[in-house]
Amino acid sequence: MTNHFFNETAVLLGRSMRHITRSMDTIITVTIMPIVLMLLFVYVFGGAIHTGSERYVTYLLPGILLITIAMGISYTAVRLFTDMKSGIFERLQSMPIARSSVLWAHVLTSVVSNLISLGVVVLVALLLGFRSPAGVLAWLAVAGILVLFTLALTWIAVIAGLSAKTPEGAGAFSYPIIFLPFISSAFVLTDTMPGPVRAFAGHQPVTSIVNTIRDLFTRQPVSTDIWIALAWCLGILIVAYTFAMLTYRRRISK
Repeated sequence: MTNHFFNETAVLLGRSMRHITRSMDTIITVTIMPIVLMLLFVYVFGGAIHTGSERYVTYLLPGILLITIAMGISYTAVRLFTDMKSGIFERLQSMPIARSSVLWAHVLTSVVSNLISLGVVVLVALLLGFRSPAGVLAWLAVAGILVLFTLALTWIAVIAGLSAKTPEGAGAFSYPIIFLPFISSAFVLTDTMPGPVRAFAGHQPVTSIVNTIRDLFTRQPVSTDIWIALAWCLGILIVAYTFAMLTYRRRISK
């Protein structure tokens, strides 16, 4: 049964990835905006922002990576919504395959496409002067946190894709998530923020995730932020997965 599930998920993943490769404008769109934001902050605002870092691009890159993921998952919601409306799900339900494999194929497609986008953003950051003394283990830790964050947000995207009434509504859920890094330590030190904003920034998930990735990049001792970041990611993942599966069962039972 387990082998069947993995085989079916792999086949459906291949189908979703073919859609991605045939419409590379999706990945281009996802990467262009974070790159533009990075250029804007580095060359326009960077000179006026004091973070204590030698290079501002090194300070802001973790936040840009999270924005890249937030933008990428909006397309996951739209692709899932499109499949629901096209009748693909009904046709697949008539076949002897695991029902959850359809969702997992979309989720894994999101992870793969986001990793491609993140790779492009990091390459551009290197051209802008980003340098990291981090070793292989630190880079693997960063990759693990980004994958976990992608999985958590993708299952939220699944809920949006299953619940939305229009393609625009499916993708619009990501706007607040894209905005979160701007009220965190992603671009400026939280100490410079007014009291209420600073309190919010210090207790939302993006700040702990950004701080952890930044410490890993700069080879600084990792603080307790790493445990807070992992707790946020795992908590969001578990809750989103549970609600996504409940929403999926409700939709296919109609």
